[in-house]
Amino acid sequence: MAHGAPARFDTSVYAARLARATQLTAAAGLDALVVGTGPDLRYLTGVRADTFERLTALLIPADGAPYLVTARLELASLRDSAVPELGIEIRDWVDGDDPYALALTGLGPQARLAVSDALPALHLIPFAERVSPPVGLATDVLRELRMIKDEAELAALRAAGAAIDRVHARMGEWLRPGRTEAAVAADITAAILAEGHTEAAFVIVGSGPNGADPHHEQSNRVILQEDIVVIDIGGPVGVGYNSDCTRTYCFAEPAPEIAEAYAVLERAQAASVAAARPGVTAESVDAAGRAVLAEAGLADYFIHRTGHGIGLSVHEEPYIVAGNTDVLRAGMAFSVEPGVYLPGRWGARIEDIVILTDDGAEPVNSRPHGLTVLAGR
Repeated sequence: MAHGAPARFDTSVYAARLARATQLTAAAGLDALVVGTGPDLRYLTGVRADTFERLTALLIPADGAPYLVTARLELASLRDSAVPELGIEIRDWVDGDDPYALALTGLGPQARLAVSDALPALHLIPFAERVSPPVGLATDVLRELRMIKDEAELAALRAAGAAIDRVHARMGEWLRPGRTEAAVAADITAAILAEGHTEAAFVIVGSGPNGADPHHEQSNRVILQEDIVVIDIGGPVGVGYNSDCTRTYCFAEPAPEIAEAYAVLERAQAASVAAARPGVTAESVDAAGRAVLAEAGLADYFIHRTGHGIGLSVHEEPYIVAGNTDVLRAGMAFSVEPGVYLPGRWGARIEDIVILTDDGAEPVNSRPHGLTVLAGR
């Protein structure tokens, strides 16, 4: 997706989402949702505002039309969103006004409210002080909306996957012995932007022992000829939907014990992808790959969940992890990313984003899964 791609979807997409949110608010027995700035607000309206001490929030009554409360000086941030075309009422305020009273006009002190989980306590507490029923979290309503991607979202995720694949395809341009992780990361960051992302949300270059730390970012460590290198990269495309893909590289044929462990990891990743289909639980997908690693004696070296949902946030529901009995449904999108991490020695991870269809899991990433040997220098 090119840099000139639209920053939001067609207005009809947001209208359908708001209608569904209204239905779910009523079904949850609430009087209104309060949605602060962040991914939830962007999902519902295309608004990308990022405010803190001044309240900006969308209120979605169970009975009535949604309206948006924002400081007058923030009105410009709404221009590129779907708010004007949706005809959403804007209740603007200036410093010295009470934005919380303004937000609750028409709802009253007995209103049953639920707030988005990213709403700061700075705003949550004033809402809670103005209504008698305890204020709850809107997580159950919003997760139901955002977990099942519509066709516009799925197209964006496919475009993001293709864009990050193009970066991995170019890895041999930058990743070589004698360079620091930080230098390689800088080149990758530039390529992420060049290949259609609006930013590089994260760039992990984990060489040698640093690859055994799943959340290592980059350092001034010089990459060695004998290193195994984990590259985990991603970011948003124009409409804000994210890529996230990990591949593992080396510069010579690996030692037999590394090759054998990596072959097991490939089988584990394939097993989890094969297990992912509508009607199964999230934890069963985690268990499928973990069982392959356990059979080979590598279970103790897989130290994180198998995956996470992805969309406007890099990490969102559903989480593919032991204990999550949520039943997977068509339209969900999540990572499948088992890894093996041998402390102080090396690590490896294979990660694809998959979309659940009626027939199973459709990966949006198509780069080879094997331990890719790049030309060392």
